[in-house]
Amino acid sequence: MLTWLRTALFAVAATLSLLAHTPILLAGRFLPFERRYRLLFSFGRSILWLARVITGIRHEVEGLEHLDPNGGNLVLAKHQSMWETMFLPRTLRFPAFVLKRELLRIPVFGQGLKAIEPVAIDRSAGRKALAEILRQGSAALADGRDVVLFPEGTRRLPGMRPNYRIGGAMLAERSRARVIPMAVDSGCLWPKKGFRMRPGTIHVVFGPPIETEGRTAAEINDATQEWIEATQEALYNRHGCPNHVSDLP
Repeated sequence: MLTWLRTALFAVAATLSLLAHTPILLAGRFLPFERRYRLLFSFGRSILWLARVITGIRHEVEGLEHLDPNGGNLVLAKHQSMWETMFLPRTLRFPAFVLKRELLRIPVFGQGLKAIEPVAIDRSAGRKALAEILRQGSAALADGRDVVLFPEGTRRLPGMRPNYRIGGAMLAERSRARVIPMAVDSGCLWPKKGFRMRPGTIHVVFGPPIETEGRTAAEINDATQEWIEATQEALYNRHGCPNHVSDLP
């Protein structure tokens, strides 16, 4: 019962935070890019703080040494929760998220999202969407930004059968960027489905760079999936996962 009450309180506090940040989300887009990015993601920092204080969700990170602090990292990440979209901007260098264009149409939030210059694609456009990932993603990497792409395309429940699409691997093949796989068990505490947020620690693991030299996109994709899925299972086995699909009714 207490976790349900904490989750409800978090939902109210997060809504109030969004309302409080609305002037920032609207006006921040007129600032220079780096200042704009930091200012706009003050909302994300507030959400992480509220999650920690109200619901007891903390986090631990391994493998930061694998990231190039000067940027240009292509992070291919597991996606289980809204949590990692709030966490990664405070960890990476002005990351450009590959996301569906419909998110930019959300009132206020979408305008703030557009101002941080994501790689926005129309997922129904097929080859054109892939071409946009390659074009915009390569440009962001060349500018020294990190790029974040979720190979499975959407949030997945812990333990679901993996479905890695090849777009991120094709960007890796095209750009020859430093490819960093990322595992995270956020869905164990803050799930895609359901209202309940459980207290505990979210674990993030950045892996060593995936070798791309001499590899095809399919081989890069397979290597990425193999590392992430093996690391996910290790996290579940080590820390447990109450929302794992094998435990759901």
